[in-house]
Amino acid sequence: MRLVPNSLHVKVATLLRAQIFDGDLAPGSFIDEAALCASLKISRTPLREALKVLAAEGLVRHEPRRGSFVNQVTEQDLDEIFPVIALLEGRCAFEAARNASDADISALDTLHTRLREHAQAKRIQGYYDTNYTIHEAIITLANNRWLAQAIADLRKILKLARQQQLYAPGRLEQSLGEHLAIYAALRERDSEGAEAAMREHITRQREALRVLAREQKSRLLA
Repeated sequence: MRLVPNSLHVKVATLLRAQIFDGDLAPGSFIDEAALCASLKISRTPLREALKVLAAEGLVRHEPRRGSFVNQVTEQDLDEIFPVIALLEGRCAFEAARNASDADISALDTLHTRLREHAQAKRIQGYYDTNYTIHEAIITLANNRWLAQAIADLRKILKLARQQQLYAPGRLEQSLGEHLAIYAALRERDSEGAEAAMREHITRQREALRVLAREQKSRLLA
């Protein structure tokens, strides 16, 4: 692969970010700058600029005399991030309930029908994809670019966890119920109800990740 020098460090950052999110660059792994420069046919300068971008996003860290590594998200990180993102997405739901038109509610109805179908069929990837689309739709309806940017930044960190909370026992059905509660509040233009339901939904996600972490620890000790 060869990248052309048009905002080259941005293109490199995009490529590395995708590799991190896809798991090709695993949490904690060393980023081999020489190998990357050779494979991408670029110099060290755009690569290091790209790494600075990813470090600012919290995806990589630089250690003096050792180099750059993909960051790892700890349980403490998750405990600190989830309450914040719950507040932010809760506020988005609050604003969305005030802003949503009848056409917006109809579009959300279609998405929640699809979400229910995925849940009933146990199609977890399909559920995740539709879940993401719904969250994005609510953020868009909130029409607050500062909220949207803050949530996007935190989501990048959460992706490093690479844990799928819907695999926790009973979580798929629980998540669907939470989403339907959010949608019901949005449909009724109940801002406070939508905010509370969204915050509950995000909080339950963290609880499900704790369950998975305990199960994984138990398996390792068995």
